[in-house]
Amino acid sequence: MDSEKIKKKQSLKVIISEAIMVLAVVIMVAVLALIVSGYWVNSDFKVERQGMLQVASIPTGADLDIDGESSWLQRTNTSKVLPSGQHTVTISKEGYDTWSKQINITEGLLYRLQYPRLFLIDRESTKVLDTSSATSASVSPDRNKLLLLNNTTEWELVNLRNDNLEPKKLNIAPYFSSVSLAEGASVGLFTGKITNIDWDRGSSHVLVRVETPDSTEWVLIDTENLKNSLNLSKEFGANFTLVEILDNSSSNLLAVQDGHLRKIDIPGKAISAVLADQVVDFDHYETEIVFSATNSTGGYTINLLRIGDDEITKLESTSTFAKVVISKFYDEMYLTVLQGNTVSLYQKTDFTPVSSFELSFNPEYIKVGQGGEFITMYTGTEIATLDMEALSVREWRAEGDSFGWLDNDMIYTITDGELIVYDFDGFNRRTLAHNVSSHFPVTITDDKWLYYFSDGSLIRELVAR
Repeated sequence: MDSEKIKKKQSLKVIISEAIMVLAVVIMVAVLALIVSGYWVNSDFKVERQGMLQVASIPTGADLDIDGESSWLQRTNTSKVLPSGQHTVTISKEGYDTWSKQINITEGLLYRLQYPRLFLIDRESTKVLDTSSATSASVSPDRNKLLLLNNTTEWELVNLRNDNLEPKKLNIAPYFSSVSLAEGASVGLFTGKITNIDWDRGSSHVLVRVETPDSTEWVLIDTENLKNSLNLSKEFGANFTLVEILDNSSSNLLAVQDGHLRKIDIPGKAISAVLADQVVDFDHYETEIVFSATNSTGGYTINLLRIGDDEITKLESTSTFAKVVISKFYDEMYLTVLQGNTVSLYQKTDFTPVSSFELSFNPEYIKVGQGGEFITMYTGTEIATLDMEALSVREWRAEGDSFGWLDNDMIYTITDGELIVYDFDGFNRRTLAHNVSSHFPVTITDDKWLYYFSDGSLIRELVAR
């Protein structure tokens, strides 16, 4: 064979090889695009569009059962492709109780279950602190600190992460007007009525609202350096009706005085010019503020404002008062409007309606979950939960007269001494403890230690290893 024919044959092989490689790449890209879009080949070798389930749990590595099927490879803290439609997810682990829920998978979309928590079945209770002098308590957002309050001017701060739970004494007398302190006495009586306690996200400051027969005062307590605490009402000579912490460390606050929304600079002890007028309620996410204000016709407006900008964006006029909260979910900003028994969800960017729900009751309060994955609306223990993942609302009633938050995702009630916990949507009801004091909070630290109060003592239980 002459060299010319050999060269032609080799060139043809190269062309064919490159064509095959290009075709393979095209096919791979197409297959990946189909997988990303949710298409999958089922057990019958038919192509169908599916969704993906992502499951995490505490503790990690629990057994994952889907629609009655499980395997040794199927564990939590992983992802799984599922056909669209309804599925039953069950999570279990030896030595723990069981968690279960029905979910609805949508084709081409990811469904996240990030909050399931299992509890050890056999647990021992240990008394770790005498709290017989405390009349109430408050838990920090990171659930590492416990503020013990009483009727004196000496409160106590407990670090729940320390092996030694010896309380740190806090002399709050210099910062409150509502105290009775005899001359020369180191400890007096606290005479005010605490109506609200808020912590900053850094868990270093506590904003306390106190009511007396004559006035309302707001005090910002610095739990790490008490001398930096500040009585806001005294410092600014103002009767604030609403105050919220704006950042992680309480350096800036938002306050409403006579309908005027202002920003308070704590280090500089300065109050800003008016940001907005006729404000009756507001919420914020970082520097974004949404607020309801009265208008000249006797109705209300829903408005947006970014701190640092002078322009106020009017979103909607309403004939009756609407409570609005702002939240972030999957990197998208949303506004939830609660008006009477109607809950409406909007995209914040252009106020585009996403969904609307009619409830069977009129909630008084509204709370956004820490990760924005749910919105809770409630009156007493009558609760409506907007699940942002499923984009659905479930109404349910917790037992007892009131409820609290065990962690970021779980609700608890104390009824006849029984500590009962639920997921944020009311599912997976479980009883954890008995003889629990109802007027004190319950919390979990390090995702494994349960703390509650019983007969004048702080009790600790190991609930996860």
